[in-house]
Order: sequence, then C-alpha cells, then structure tokens
Amino acid sequence: MSKHKLNYIEQLESEAIYILREVAGQFERPALLFSGGKDSTVLVKLAEKAFRPGKFPFPLLHIDTGHNFPEALAFRDELVKQTGEKLIVRHVADTIKAKKLSEPKGKFASRNALQTYTLLDTIEEFGFDACIGGARRDEEKARAKERIFSVRDEFGQWNPKLQRPELWNIYNGKIHKGENVRAFPISNWTELDVWNYIKKENIALPSIYFSHERECVLTPSNQLVAVSDYIQIDKTDTMVKKQVRYRTVGDMTCTAAVESKATTIDAVIAEITASQISERGETRIDDKVSEAAMEDRKKIGYF
Repeated sequence: MSKHKLNYIEQLESEAIYILREVAGQFERPALLFSGGKDSTVLVKLAEKAFRPGKFPFPLLHIDTGHNFPEALAFRDELVKQTGEKLIVRHVADTIKAKKLSEPKGKFASRNALQTYTLLDTIEEFGFDACIGGARRDEEKARAKERIFSVRDEFGQWNPKLQRPELWNIYNGKIHKGENVRAFPISNWTELDVWNYIKKENIALPSIYFSHERECVLTPSNQLVAVSDYIQIDKTDTMVKKQVRYRTVGDMTCTAAVESKATTIDAVIAEITASQISERGETRIDDKVSEAAMEDRKKIGYF
C-alpha cells in the first residue's frame, strides 16, 4: 500500500509544526506573539496540532498598542477562553508613561514603533529567550531577509548581515546570555497559503477580515482608514461609507481597508488570487514612511 503523499498545504503545515517543536525543544522560555490577527491565529491552530492534548509549552503574548480594532480584541479574548491557554498582555501606554516617551503626532499617528520598547521590556521581565511570530517573507522586503530562527543581540537589535545559514531544515538556537530569537514558523507561507489553510481547517477569524460597511476617511493616496477616536478628523477630509474588509489587522491609525464584497473564505481567496499588491503594500500606511521603514524598525527590535 502506497504512503499518502503530502500536498503543498500539508507540507507547509508539517514544516511549521516541526519549527514549533524545535522552538519548544531548544529554548527554555519561549512565547507566541498573538494579536488576534489571521497569521497569529493560524499559529495557534498549528500549536494545537503540535502539542495537544497537552498545554502549549509557551504563553501567548500580546503587545497592546491601545489602538486596536475592538473586533480583534474580542476575538483574541474568546480564542484564549476556548483554548484555555495563558495570555500575557502588556500595554504600550504603560511604557509611554513609565519611560516618558513622546508619542508620534499627526493625522494617522501610530504607536507601532513604540511597541518595540514594550516588547523588549516584556522579554526582559519574563526572561523570554524566543518569541514566535507570524511574519511571512512575502509581506515586505525586510521580512524577506529574515531567517526562520532570527537572532537578536543583547539589546534586542537585529542585524540582517549576521544571521545564521539554515540548511536542510537545521535550525541553530544556540544563543549567548541576553540574546533572544524570533522564530517564524510560517515564514515560507504566502497570504494565499494562509487563507487556503484557514479554509482547510475551518479556522474562525475576526469579522473585519470579511466585507462589512464602515465609515472611512479617504486619504490623498486613495486609502480607506476607519473613522475612530485614534485619528485626527479635519473639516476638509473626504468621508465615505464603503463595503470594505481588512487584509491585515494592525493599529486602527495605520491600517487601511480595501473595498470588497467578499463575505466568505472562498470569496476572499478569489480576491487575493486576483490581487497584484501585497497586503502590507496595499494597507499599511506606516510602511510608506520610507523605503526602509520596516527594516529600520526591525533593526532596533520590532517584530
């Protein structure tokens, strides 16, 4: 009798589960970065496959900017309740107050860059030596430079020129005191792969990933930013009500919606298949500050 040959999605799943188990085996205090977004939700499903019926060998960790979509936070809390796993939440607002940091100003001011301070403080607080993230190489140019095991120095900084080779699925987790690793189990996945896996596993997601009506500000670059208490509304702004959905979930201040009629997973997959723009390229305002905006943030400790 012939053995079952894994299809493409099953191969990605198998690789991700292997990486999660490598993290659990090689590190003493890992954590899984969880925001309630689709990629980190897929990581939770993969962790269930990797470690059930036991508990996860790491807590879930959310660095909360305070500018989140309410739907994502409600989903986060419901998922934690259903899984019974431990959730640690640390707030950027507390870091701003404690460190007397200056918040960015402007119309769509984002706390994303300030997340780095809270994350590094949390890593030190709990002694985490590895943080599992849902970043993918297809999202953005800087993330394409990441290894699966991406080493950060004792200051939390990332140097893309000093990363280790990863040959034959061998991941080197050996680190010196004070260093830590960011591990990316779905680094080789694309946005389309994630959605095909969501369909295959029937994974629940926050409602904002599907078409709904929302009042938005139309930016000069024709991006749709949700009206919220976190953005500055001017009299000259063009306000529109549109059927939209979100391709990625970040701060309400810097994450744009896309016009969409997709109310089902199949419809979302069809939209992504037809799109020629990456999810971050189309929806993340803070990545457009400069050509190297993401890389600059990552070098000082960003996700």
